[in-house]
Amino acid sequence: MEGGEIQHADSVRVDQWAWAVRLFKTRSLAAAACKNGHLMVNDQRCRPARKVRVGDVVVVKRGVLTRTVELKKLLGKRVGASLVDDYVIDQTPLEEYERAAEVARAIRDGGMDREMGAGRPTKKDRRDLDELMDEMSGEKEAFDRMVKAFTKKR
Repeated sequence: MEGGEIQHADSVRVDQWAWAVRLFKTRSLAAAACKNGHLMVNDQRCRPARKVRVGDVVVVKRGVLTRTVELKKLLGKRVGASLVDDYVIDQTPLEEYERAAEVARAIRDGGMDREMGAGRPTKKDRRDLDELMDEMSGEKEAFDRMVKAFTKKR
């Protein structure tokens, strides 16, 4: 018996199997995914106690990525990441991984654009801003000075 492979049983709980092949970090997360419809077996919603067999297709939706895997062997105990390929056949299209990577890149790069090193205002910047706000009497020039003060290069 290799790792946590089950030899005498013909099925295992879906939440236990999904945790064992590292689709989820904890078994409770796998169970919650079942309850919320993010984990399906053979295109059907399931409960955490649903038994899966060799040949079943499991679809897992996590964030923007939807993974599709087929059971190769049953597994009851968690195995190392390098052994996961012995227990599953990944049927997820390459385009799905590319789309998820693109979305992650867009989220990472979508932050506020500002000059490098600008960071938070210093005490002097705040004093200058307070001074400008006191001087400001609704004039356009005062507004332009305030904008210029914040956009000046350091």
